[in-house]
Amino acid sequence: MMLLLRLFFAFLIFAPSLALAIPTNAPTPGYTRVAIETSVGTIVIAADSKRAPRTSANFLTYVDDGRFDGVIFYRAARRKSQPKLGLIQGGIDTDLRRSLPPIRHEPTSETGIRHLDATVSMARPNRPNSATGNFFITIGATPNMDARDAYIGYAAFGHLVAGMDVVKTILAAPTCCGSGPMRGQMIVKPIRIIRARRLDGRPTPSRAPKPWLLGLKRTAK
Repeated sequence: MMLLLRLFFAFLIFAPSLALAIPTNAPTPGYTRVAIETSVGTIVIAADSKRAPRTSANFLTYVDDGRFDGVIFYRAARRKSQPKLGLIQGGIDTDLRRSLPPIRHEPTSETGIRHLDATVSMARPNRPNSATGNFFITIGATPNMDARDAYIGYAAFGHLVAGMDVVKTILAAPTCCGSGPMRGQMIVKPIRIIRARRLDGRPTPSRAPKPWLLGLKRTAK
């Protein structure tokens, strides 16, 4: 009886944090859902604004500004031993016209958001405080991307809540080329991101210039 009581009280203590750690595809306090419409289907992610406020705010600004509209998923990194697992990466790639200033790194040791299956995280160059508008989604746990000791890891900031079938389709896309850690991982026919939009809350776009739109307006004429 005493053991059952202890387990019950332990559940009460940890239940709020467990609920926070596992978002669902529904309005949830502390999370902001974003629908990413691609040429092969729609993905919905939930940005954890409570535990990763800085990284989530940066991602949502790219969404609200329309900086992800018309970009691509360009990388599918499959594990050699388990090709159905890995990660996909997308965003502005090297298009500096869409870039906002880099943000300060928010490590997993600070946020507590680990790189588990279906985690959304910020991609970055091989230096701290350098993430801008590229992100990745994991298929299978990727603990080597968590911060540990002197290694800063990557800034996980959310979770996939719908569209894992779409993510797996992108992961399975034919790849080639690339260099360094991305060697052989670049998608031959990149998957287009048609539009990204928030599903919760009011958009708060930045006042930063949007030079990539100038070319689109000229083309429309």
